[in-house]
Amino acid sequence: MTRRTPLFDLHQKLGARIVDFGGWDMPLQYGSQIAEHHAVRHVAGVFDVSHMCVVDLKGARVRAFLLGLLANDIGKLKAPGKALYGCMLNEGGGVIDDLIVYWLDESWFRAVVNAGTRDKDLAWMRQHAAQFGVEIVERTDLAMLAVQGPEARGKAASLLSPAGATDALALDAFFGREIDGWFVSRTGYTGEDGFEIMLPAAQAQRVWQALNSAGVVSCGLGARDTLRLEAGMSLYGSDMDESTHPFESGLAWTVALEPREREFIGRKALEAIRARGLQRKLVGLLLEGRGVLRSHQKVLVPEGGEGEITSGTFSPTLERSIALARVPAAAGSSVQVDIRGKLHDARIVRPPFVRHGKPLVS
Repeated sequence: MTRRTPLFDLHQKLGARIVDFGGWDMPLQYGSQIAEHHAVRHVAGVFDVSHMCVVDLKGARVRAFLLGLLANDIGKLKAPGKALYGCMLNEGGGVIDDLIVYWLDESWFRAVVNAGTRDKDLAWMRQHAAQFGVEIVERTDLAMLAVQGPEARGKAASLLSPAGATDALALDAFFGREIDGWFVSRTGYTGEDGFEIMLPAAQAQRVWQALNSAGVVSCGLGARDTLRLEAGMSLYGSDMDESTHPFESGLAWTVALEPREREFIGRKALEAIRARGLQRKLVGLLLEGRGVLRSHQKVLVPEGGEGEITSGTFSPTLERSIALARVPAAAGSSVQVDIRGKLHDARIVRPPFVRHGKPLVS
């Protein structure tokens, strides 16, 4: 049986097309997916991300626990509310999941992990938390809304008290804090500014409708995917998983091998991989002609070998097909993609494709 978020009834009332997404009944779109995409790029949109798993990690040794759990260095978190993006790896260096962690105080961190991996993530965390005396608490009492777009912060802040609005608008990027009973963070998955808001589940429908009244457009998974791909952001299960490591998934920047004395799960495997030399890399592709790039299409590399598209779509902002693809490390600046048996020219570019509404590739 599929799971449902606290907003499911409202999604139906708003006429959303509901699909099964990783075991959850989620809105794909409410009307035009392209219109929802452009609403986020130009004004503001709201997404139901309550299927994501919010986990509170508590205990006197929680920092030590996270230092060994994540490939990124939790030691970078030195200010309350600061967030860190990183990966949990297995012993072979494969990506168990990518997640965001917030430092709330020295005995309390908060993590947000992917919906489809919540069970294995919680099991993995609990397995390694026991020796540190860390308590793992899944926050099933919370809903989570992502309000994204150039006007998103102002429109969301209008729902807060005057003092709360001031505090929210003062947040730096990748920080979060408790405001008026909500946890408001300046993070997102679209390449636009905005807030991700964790709030009591019972308030979710009222807040969603208030955002709609403030001019924030209801948006579904379809627009979320085109937005995140334009922003060059990876999707777990498509662009990385336990069979791939961060160096071949565009996530080398999330691996902190300094300080050298910090031991984390998967470190030895990553050091060995780096010493051997990388065989594959994740790149951006821009299709030169007409056609649509999709996951699993074969990528032929003139320098030798072949790769595969991991995520692909038609970009509403660029009006071109774009993709992320894992290709041989020797790949140069151009490749060919097999689309239904025909080879199409594509150019390798560096993601992101779009940031803050502005195209970054020509």
